[in-house]
Amino acid sequence: MNYLEYLPIFVFILIAVGLSAGFAVLSGFVGPNNPDKEKLSAYECGFSPFDDARGRFDVRFYLVAILFIIFDLEVAFLFPWAISLSTIGMAGYISMMLFLFILTVGFIYEWKKGALDWE
Repeated sequence: MNYLEYLPIFVFILIAVGLSAGFAVLSGFVGPNNPDKEKLSAYECGFSPFDDARGRFDVRFYLVAILFIIFDLEVAFLFPWAISLSTIGMAGYISMMLFLFILTVGFIYEWKKGALDWE
């Protein structure tokens, strides 16, 4: 295995790390630093906090977030499939149609159960 083939990748990573570290350090020196009471407060949304920051969220928030992540990741499988569609043939096409069918059935099930409703 020839490690010189990976040299451009290592150079690219080195340049990216060097630039990002340089920009972070440079912004600390060049950027304005005039903190005041409001800027140093924990809340910068424009109004005083009205409740405890450690309050509980409704479980539906987490349910919708998890469902979004699941469906978002499953849809990410479509990109490599679309690129390699000409080489995987009919078997790959049928398997992806089966995958999309199962994905659709799961989505309809969640919709019917009310998991996506927000009140």
